[in-house]
Amino acid sequence: MLPGQEALPSTSPHGRQDAGHPGQPGLLALAFGSVGVVYGDIGTSPLYALRESLFHAKSRGSVNETDVIGVVSLLIWALFVVVTVKYVVFVMRADNKGEGGTLALMALARKAVGGKSTAIFILGIAGAALFTGDAIITPAISVLSAVEGLKLVTPFFDHYVTLIALVILVTLFIVQRKGTSGVARWFSPVMLVWFIVIAVLGLLHIGDAPRILYAFNPAHALYFLFSHGIISFVVMGSVFLAVTGAEALYADMGHFGRKPIQYAWILFVFPSLILNYLGQGALILHDPGTIENPFYLMAPDWALLPLVILATAATVIASQATITGAYSLARQAIQLGLLPRLEIYHTSDTQEGQIYIPRVNWILLVGVVLLVLIFRSSSALASAYGIAVTASMVVDSCLIFFVAWHIWRWPLVGCILFAGAFLSVELAFFASNILKLMDGGYVPVLIGAMMVLTMWTWLRGTFFLEQKTRKDSIPTRELIRMLEKSKPTRVPGTAIFLTADSDSAPAALMHNLKHNKVLHERVFIVSVHTENTPRVPREYRYEIEKLSDDFTKIRLHYGFMESPRVPAALALMRKSGLKFDIMTTSFFLGRRSLKASPNSGMPMWQDQLYIALSKQAANATDFFSIPSDRVVELGAQVKI
Repeated sequence: MLPGQEALPSTSPHGRQDAGHPGQPGLLALAFGSVGVVYGDIGTSPLYALRESLFHAKSRGSVNETDVIGVVSLLIWALFVVVTVKYVVFVMRADNKGEGGTLALMALARKAVGGKSTAIFILGIAGAALFTGDAIITPAISVLSAVEGLKLVTPFFDHYVTLIALVILVTLFIVQRKGTSGVARWFSPVMLVWFIVIAVLGLLHIGDAPRILYAFNPAHALYFLFSHGIISFVVMGSVFLAVTGAEALYADMGHFGRKPIQYAWILFVFPSLILNYLGQGALILHDPGTIENPFYLMAPDWALLPLVILATAATVIASQATITGAYSLARQAIQLGLLPRLEIYHTSDTQEGQIYIPRVNWILLVGVVLLVLIFRSSSALASAYGIAVTASMVVDSCLIFFVAWHIWRWPLVGCILFAGAFLSVELAFFASNILKLMDGGYVPVLIGAMMVLTMWTWLRGTFFLEQKTRKDSIPTRELIRMLEKSKPTRVPGTAIFLTADSDSAPAALMHNLKHNKVLHERVFIVSVHTENTPRVPREYRYEIEKLSDDFTKIRLHYGFMESPRVPAALALMRKSGLKFDIMTTSFFLGRRSLKASPNSGMPMWQDQLYIALSKQAANATDFFSIPSDRVVELGAQVKI
């Protein structure tokens, strides 16, 4: 709830789109759209999930029929429990004004407990940081696994797979700055064809060994787990590859709504994945030699090259969805004060979610290229995959506990059993992935740790800087009383001072008075606040408080998924009756040059890191979309 306002109305109980509402896409259209955006990662898992699971099962010797049926059963039931039951049935109910994702869930959980819970905040930061590792690994393993199918077409490509994958990935990241709206219309048709093809391939091969249908019985999965000792524990880490991307169902809920994503999964994507895994298993039972690459060997020779091309397109789409997710997460983190205000470009005039963040893009590109060059194959990279995703799922289960307890009003015992059931499965997957730590699993852990350190440093440094600024500042009302006595020279026009703390006199205002010794006839002190909701309706965008005849305090409210465009908010206020001439208005911004101080409260290395991060921040003119020809910047050196 915003200060001084009524509770914010929700545009939709389940998301921003309501199927069947006039002027909005229908349920079928939204479900079709979700296939192209939401299911790319989990939809391309059949390329490597069963292969890698059986590879580890084979480490004790040859793989027999019981092993194949057991592993396929594990894959099916992992998809059912983790994706269908946890995310589709339960987690997607925890929408934050129609939006999902770890940070949205964190904001909802913090609101649920009625305060600023440090534990929930730390969980949210950890989940967001771990997603970064996933965003770097997903493009690398997906594209590599698809291009590796060229080896089966002709041995000529054996030595060029890595190069081809790098060319595809580098091209993908380079075109991000131009926006993806032009090609995004093809995402859903391509993925629709992909799921139909993998379902048909699986269906055609189930007849090779119909006994693979025994995999629907969970007893075969349990028998495999309890009869193979440590091997079964290792295999679980590879089985988890089948559910990577499940968190996308929740994270992308704001784009399509809950029901379209649920229907697309239950009626189309889930059956397609099951059919494909059953077909791969039946093929291996019929011909054990196909265990080296069962996915591609399901295709007849004439269809192999088209399948490789289709798989490559599908993995590029999966990578694009991950990259876009990283941009959205970074913007949320910036709005919540977890990262510096990086430059954000809007690549579409009509879609708010179409954004491009250059620094995030190039960091991801460098990470992806390094992974491909270091690991060189999807099998080697599979060892690095899983830890970040399992840990982020554990975070979601912990956060959903608070939502179930405080918002859904479930009994405490029921909440413990509910969260405990999922945590027991996910912690088992996490423990099995930890075994791969030295084989590449250190990569997402290292990336996640670096992100946590970055966010912690930015939060801590900002806190100390705000404390110092507040200590050295004068309350706005006290300054107004002083100005009424001293009567500085007044000049015509309106001055807008942007500040983080509207209760204290902005530094730019103080410097203007000190050095220029003038004051505009109208002064607006504007502060921008990020709420714990994804979006704020226009009617709740601003609050206006008259401090005196010539001083006005304005508080602008934005959701953590919105870009704060100050001129648009001012235009909205003018329409509502706030009188000022935009052509005679100047924006005054403070620019601080930071220097390390031995008394900052942080170690020197953290001071230096905070200063380095602050230099990456976009200036306020660009971040708040202020016309550059209306801006006056006043700088000062500050020690932290």
